[in-house]
Amino acid sequence: MLIPHDTRIALDTVVDLLNTAPESEPRGSGQREGEPLDGLADIEALYDFARRHRISGVGKLHEKDLRAVRDVRTRFATIFATDDAQIAASLVNALIAAAGTTPQLSNHDGYDWHVHYFAPDASIADHLAADCGMALAFIVVAGEQERLRRCEAPDCRHAFVDLSRNRSRRYCSSRTCGNRLHVAAYRARRREAAD
Repeated sequence: MLIPHDTRIALDTVVDLLNTAPESEPRGSGQREGEPLDGLADIEALYDFARRHRISGVGKLHEKDLRAVRDVRTRFATIFATDDAQIAASLVNALIAAAGTTPQLSNHDGYDWHVHYFAPDASIADHLAADCGMALAFIVVAGEQERLRRCEAPDCRHAFVDLSRNRSRRYCSSRTCGNRLHVAAYRARRREAAD
């Protein structure tokens, strides 16, 4: 599947945004039982997210920005959760329409020409909704919605986009979740064989 560079960056951003949600945190990641962590717990975490993803034009952020980004995150989670293309298309359309998309060619910060879908001076929530929403639209249009997945490890709900050739990826990370489950299965087989 050929994905343009800016679409890939937006897909990585939406996945990372989804994985900041408390319900996506794997058990044992430091929180006490019943106390899920929110990767966007405060304004500083939102600034960190914006820096990490090199989101341009982020000015002073306020609590309303944090609430709006969390709302966009929830809307993206709903898109990932549906396997119906018609529903996904409707959700994506509503998301990008609410963001006031205004496609513009841009070349900034050392990047070649690419398309920004958000309006100039858009809030960070509208920026994410527009750019990441259009990336998800690309996936739906390509008929590849099944690539929007959640990790199959029983103690992990991280989101990921399966870009494998045969759409066979099952875990958010083969190094962590995949490896851990393979080792556990191997040990279980060894114990069973020893009995």
